[in-house]
Amino acid sequence: MEPHVYAKLLLDHATTLRLHTGNLVSRSRLKKKCPASTSEELQDCIKATLSEWFATVPAKAEQELPRVLDCTIPQNTEAITPEEREELKVSVKLFLSEPDCSSIRSAVDMACVSLGVSQLDSVIIAPPPLPEGESLALAHLQPLWEELEGLVRSQKAAAIGTSDLDKTLLEQLYNWAQVKPSSNQVNLASCCVMPPDLTAFAKEFDIQLLTHNDSKELISAEGFQEAVQESSKNLQVADWRLEWVLRYSIIVKSRGIIRAKGYLVHAKKNTQ
Repeated sequence: MEPHVYAKLLLDHATTLRLHTGNLVSRSRLKKKCPASTSEELQDCIKATLSEWFATVPAKAEQELPRVLDCTIPQNTEAITPEEREELKVSVKLFLSEPDCSSIRSAVDMACVSLGVSQLDSVIIAPPPLPEGESLALAHLQPLWEELEGLVRSQKAAAIGTSDLDKTLLEQLYNWAQVKPSSNQVNLASCCVMPPDLTAFAKEFDIQLLTHNDSKELISAEGFQEAVQESSKNLQVADWRLEWVLRYSIIVKSRGIIRAKGYLVHAKKNTQ
């Protein structure tokens, strides 16, 4: 059976897609061009990983087709050994496409398993996009934050942080939360200089302000479907929806260099 025919069979039969791009630092085929944005990088990664996986997965009889597709290229992934764990800082940023709190623990569990660690040093949350005209409020953040606090209590995460909160919202979250945010990412595209009130608040309460250049929506529903569509021939992608994307980076503490970075992607098929 030709790979593209089997790829279509697999995707038609499956209801869950789990994808790990592997370490982008060491994947030469993605170094040939420099992506213009993190969105473009992610789209390229999904397409490339699926193409490679579809081409190498051994064909099985139709009745054995899996419901869950675990798209990982073993030679592109390397787990952290216990001996080197202390020397490394493992940070992740979780981009939710849907307001499903259970996705947070699922994503962190998958990251721990994929990277071979029992705890992540830092988890930053990017809340799901809101309907047109609605602004982010504490009520949107609270259920997500409670889930993150549970990760700290169960020692799955050492520190938890936020993304794109202004001073008012960060202060509201800080005052309400039991486990306080250790960091807040600020998009410098939307403000070239850190707002002074945010800087002063963060300094007073020991919250690290970090910068990022991620899009408001890391990858759109259409962008995700397009990446899957382009990975093989004749794929039916209209029923697939992205649930979350987790980006990780592994840094050598003593030297400040990135040893590994990559994405984990989770999608479901609408089966109604």
